[in-house]
Amino acid sequence: MAHSAVVAGLEPVAPTDAEAPSAVRTRRWTARPLGVGVVGLWLSVIVLLPLAALAATSLEGGAGGFVAAVSEPGARAALWVTVWVSAVVAVLNAVMGTLIAWVLVRDEFPGKRVVNALIDLPFALPTIVASIVLLSLYGPSSPVGIHLNATQPGLLVALAFVTLPFVVRSVQPVLLELDRDVEEAAASLGASNRTTFRRVVLPTLAPAILGGAGLAFARAIGEYGSVVLIGGNIPKKTQVASQYIQQQVETDQPVNAAAVSVVLLLIAFATLFVLRWAAGRGRAREVSS
Repeated sequence: MAHSAVVAGLEPVAPTDAEAPSAVRTRRWTARPLGVGVVGLWLSVIVLLPLAALAATSLEGGAGGFVAAVSEPGARAALWVTVWVSAVVAVLNAVMGTLIAWVLVRDEFPGKRVVNALIDLPFALPTIVASIVLLSLYGPSSPVGIHLNATQPGLLVALAFVTLPFVVRSVQPVLLELDRDVEEAAASLGASNRTTFRRVVLPTLAPAILGGAGLAFARAIGEYGSVVLIGGNIPKKTQVASQYIQQQVETDQPVNAAAVSVVLLLIAFATLFVLRWAAGRGRAREVSS
């Protein structure tokens, strides 16, 4: 029959879903539950079960024990230092990361490829190595005469180093796809460079900057390796939450460690939820416009 269709100059028509063999339809529908099952199993083993175990450990003393664990002066101080320093680092990287991304996209200079590759170095470099390098550079024997060891500025430098790529790599693709004709049109209408950036470029970059800064903040609140040496681990001054958690584990207080860990998880989850909500509103606004 197919041969006769070809002879008549007609192309054979593929069978519709209703005409498809039942075996094909069965394979098509059974593949989906299998994929969902594999994904669900993997996420359960890697993410959900550890989180459930952590939450159960934090509540071994009941809700009152959880509140008492996170209300201890050492825990509150560590959480405050962590959130405060991480927020400052996120704002700092939002500004400097955007500037670096702008230079890498819009300017040409010798060694540009090297600089572009160095941006990803914190992703590949073990964070403890970064702490050793920062300690040798800004520690008691600093060759440049800057001593940041056991200070909050030392924490800022360490966390800024490990979180910088999040903002740069979030802003770069948006800059590459940005329509330069709109900027040229604004300039032709008499807008200054500052006005063009503030009215035309920045609204387009804002979601990417916010997303990169949020990811940097979420990474910074759980960072340990890069601050373990340069920070000094001074309680109520430079001790971050991850170091406090390690201290509680070493002193055989796993409930306190789990409680503070749950607080960090909740902060990170809230940050990522706000980012997704903001991204969704941005897409909805683009569609409506």
